[in-house]
Amino acid sequence: MSFTAEVKQETAHKVFTKNDERAELSALIQMTSSLSLSSLGMTLAVKIENPTIAKVIYRIVKQRYGVDVDLSVKRKMNLKKNRIYCLRILSHAKEILQDLGIYSARGLLDRPLQAIVQKDSAARAYLAGAFMASGSVNAPQKPNYHLEIKAMNENHAQFLIQLMERFDIHARCIERRNRPIVYIKSAEKIADFLKCIDANESMLSFENIRIERDYTNSLTRVINVEVANEMKTQQAAAKQLADIEIVEKADRMQYQNERIQEAALLRKENPEASLIELCYLAEKRSGTPVSKSGMKHRFVKIHELAEKERA
Repeated sequence: MSFTAEVKQETAHKVFTKNDERAELSALIQMTSSLSLSSLGMTLAVKIENPTIAKVIYRIVKQRYGVDVDLSVKRKMNLKKNRIYCLRILSHAKEILQDLGIYSARGLLDRPLQAIVQKDSAARAYLAGAFMASGSVNAPQKPNYHLEIKAMNENHAQFLIQLMERFDIHARCIERRNRPIVYIKSAEKIADFLKCIDANESMLSFENIRIERDYTNSLTRVINVEVANEMKTQQAAAKQLADIEIVEKADRMQYQNERIQEAALLRKENPEASLIELCYLAEKRSGTPVSKSGMKHRFVKIHELAEKERA
């Protein structure tokens, strides 16, 4: 089961209060159903691939409105051959849509009435329904964090963004295949969204894996930096040893001051030591503190002497 399916499964088992349940159903109906006219009047047809979400819609419609719901199952004609669950509401469709805030005297609305999501708990329920209807989220093991909901239209996309902003969740909108997509890229905000829709187990799983992955990545970066620094130290030490050898072969080291001679001796005795380690050894030997810049200056002088001999 994908991470998206796990989140939807957990969310579908959440039972909201009656008012919040209305907000949840408002999102589910608007984003998964189509309205048609026949001799019987208005008919609502819901099509969805997830059987658990189909159960949620069936349960709420039956309990809240007491209408008959015709249920059928079809199989997609493609390689995956997923089942499609079709729910047909044959009566009181107009009244149901009005109660859900997505139908008025002007007809079907682009976005539900504000009264449907007036309370924060109802807003959370609406977002839960919207995610179940057309949402997806990358598993935390993947390199890119991404959560998205396919909105019905531009107005509906802005409505979803405004709802998320109420919970300090900053989302953006792009268009893909002529349909607006509301998305979140921040890992922290994805976790906040999962918490917002009461998918707490999924949120904890997401956070645990994300933190472990981020820790591993951070540790790898630290190790890489340490390895790179070690390589730089070894390369610098090799160049210094080469300079010392040239100066000694030219018999010029004996004419240098004690500090230069001491630096050369310390480097030959400690070919893998860093400058800071050489400073410590120099202080231990002479009793006089030596700074890193002071030690570096000594090797710069040796390099200048070696360059003259190379010329």
